[in-house]
Amino acid sequence: MLVSVFGRASAIGSWPGVQVVEAARIVMGELSAPAVPHLVELPARGPGSDLIGRGAVFLVDLPVDLQPSGWRLVNRPGRDLERAQAMLRQDLDVLAEVAENYAGPLKVQVAGPWTLSASLYLPRLERAVVDAGACRDIVAALAEGVADHVAAVRRLVPGAEVVVELDEPWVDAVLAGRLATASGFGRLRAVEEHVVVSGLADVLTAARAAGAVHTVVHSCAAGVPVDVLGRSGAEGLSVDVSLLGVRGWEALAPRLESGTWLWAGAVPTSEPLPDTAAAADAVWRPWRRLGLDPLLLERVVVTPTCGLGSCGPATARAVLTRCVAAGRELAARAQG
Repeated sequence: MLVSVFGRASAIGSWPGVQVVEAARIVMGELSAPAVPHLVELPARGPGSDLIGRGAVFLVDLPVDLQPSGWRLVNRPGRDLERAQAMLRQDLDVLAEVAENYAGPLKVQVAGPWTLSASLYLPRLERAVVDAGACRDIVAALAEGVADHVAAVRRLVPGAEVVVELDEPWVDAVLAGRLATASGFGRLRAVEEHVVVSGLADVLTAARAAGAVHTVVHSCAAGVPVDVLGRSGAEGLSVDVSLLGVRGWEALAPRLESGTWLWAGAVPTSEPLPDTAAAADAVWRPWRRLGLDPLLLERVVVTPTCGLGSCGPATARAVLTRCVAAGRELAARAQG
């Protein structure tokens, strides 16, 4: 279990550019203790480094290829999947080198089962989420792949306390039935809450069984389904706090009081960036309005509102710096 400590900060995962070694060194350097560094993802490298292509790498025995419509489930692996697998191996090799003597929490990110089900296409070019059997296969394959990934990171970085983040930007659309059909003229049927919760729980359970010390579900979408994600068994919820609104914070408060960590997306990913005080206020003001105990802020990790892959390099680095500073500011206020 991740040990509570004031002043933590981290990031979502994506980073600008294509230079893997440089990016890994920046992230490991900027997010030093008590912050939580992460395995860097570089979507600018192209297909296979994007959220869905990278996520599909973890689907054991469910190969994919790339079509004009997007990533598609197929019968046998080909060059598209091989390229994505090669980029992941490169990222892990770089991580092993850059984090050779590292000891502490280290986060890895994987597209969650419902974002994959909503984004991957069946051979008949409909979203996999329309097929209950395909969804079950994706959950099972992802659970096995995530467990293998956790084991690999622990082997490559022996001092790492692995944190697993499931990225679920599409989970709200899956629950609300807002996904378009292949024709674009209709909407797919909503997936029931208990099915979504069960799928998330299966993947998170596999991650913990493989040695993950902490699990997080992330969604930076508006209208994030706090209650549904909270029932998945994740130890942490990662959200853009600017999108929560009063109802979102009120739904989140009981979770926080019962021990759930908040990975608070409090620093935007574009200029102008807020100053340290304003970034801390994004958490502090609703926290105090709800009457939450300031000491519970020891289970808050300040992050950007979303990934940094679309930022310029200087902005991305400045966002990390601001997250770290805002984490320290919240710690000072909580203990003051």
